[in-house]
Amino acid sequence: MTAPLARRILAEFLGTALLVTTVVGSGIMATNLSGDVGLQLLANSTATVFGLTVLILIFGPVSGAHFNPVVTLADYVLSRRTGGGTDPRSVAAYIPAQIAGGIGGTVLANLMFNLSAITASTHTRSSGHLWLGETVATAGLVLLIFCLVRTGRSSTVIAPAVGAYIGAAYWFTSSTSFANPAVTIARAFTNTFAGIAPGSVAAFVAFQVVGAAIGVVLVAALYPVAKHADAESPAQAEQVPAAAT
Repeated sequence: MTAPLARRILAEFLGTALLVTTVVGSGIMATNLSGDVGLQLLANSTATVFGLTVLILIFGPVSGAHFNPVVTLADYVLSRRTGGGTDPRSVAAYIPAQIAGGIGGTVLANLMFNLSAITASTHTRSSGHLWLGETVATAGLVLLIFCLVRTGRSSTVIAPAVGAYIGAAYWFTSSTSFANPAVTIARAFTNTFAGIAPGSVAAFVAFQVVGAAIGVVLVAALYPVAKHADAESPAQAEQVPAAAT
C-alpha cells in the first residue's frame, strides 16, 4: 500500500539530506585525516557506498528512496504505459523535497565540522570529459535501477546494488559520479573536497538529464515488459515486497 504523499515527501527530504551529509561530511573528514587525494577519494566513496545502502533500506518502504530527480522522472516516464509508478503530483512534490533536502544536508555537514553553514564552492568542474563522465554515470544508474525493478529483483538487491554502482562509478568516471541533480546543486554550497563551483552546476545537471534519457531508452529496449506489472517503480517494488519476490 502506497504511503500518504506527506510521508513520502518527508522520506525523500530526509533521505536526500542524509545522503548529501554523508558525501560532504566524509569528504571533509577525509581531507582532515589525509593529504593524499587517492586516500581521500577512497574514504569518500566508501562512506557513500555504505551510507546510500543504509538510506535506501530505511526510506525505501516509504517513498521508494529515489533521492534523485532524474530517478523520479525516469520512473514517471517508464511507468506511463502501465499506469503505475510515480504520478505527476508526486513528481512535482518529490523534486523540490530532494533539492531542499540536499541543501539542508550540506548545511548539516558544514556545521558538524565547524564550518560556515553555507560557503560557495570554488572547485570548478567544467570540461567536456567531466560532462561525458556524468552522462555515463547517470545512464548506468538509471539502467541498473530499472532493470532490477523490471525483472522483479529490486526489493532484495536494489540497496546494495545501487550502493555498489555509485562506489564503483566514483572511480571509473572522470567526474566521480555525481549522477544526481539534487546532490549536484547541494554540493555547490560547500567549499570542501566534495564541492562543485556554482558556475559548473548547470552543465552537470544538463548532462545528467541526457544520461537519464539514454538510460530510459536502454531500459525500454532491453526490458520492454516488466516481470511484475505491480513492481514497475522503485517505490512500488519497495512498498509491496511480495510482488517483487
